[in-house]
Amino acid sequence: MWKDFKEFAMKGNILDLAIAVVIGGAFGKIVTSLVENIIMPLVGMLTGGIDLTKSFAYGPEDSLKLGVFLQSIIDFLIISFSIFMALRLLSKINRKKKEEIAAEPTPKIDTKEELLKEIRDLLKQQQS
Repeated sequence: MWKDFKEFAMKGNILDLAIAVVIGGAFGKIVTSLVENIIMPLVGMLTGGIDLTKSFAYGPEDSLKLGVFLQSIIDFLIISFSIFMALRLLSKINRKKKEEIAAEPTPKIDTKEELLKEIRDLLKQQQS
């Protein structure tokens, strides 16, 4: 059983997925910080000081916090758009690399080989 698990865990796709999750988590923290510390304060200044996390709270002791929920939706949209743009950039870079590999020129035939082919063709013509 341990051997099967080890083979499963060491497959390339599983390791790639684990790395992607770690990098995605770190990237998510960066974008969350960007949203909370830069974008939303700027939006607050432009809208006259509205802070969604402190606004739209209803009920006894402000137990229903719609503003926090709206802030989470905005965070999600900005984070998902940022990840989309990063993946789009990476796919363009990978596509260019694949095109460069595919567009390698065919090796030029050496002049000696070309002459030998011509001689071969002439001999074939003479024999027929």
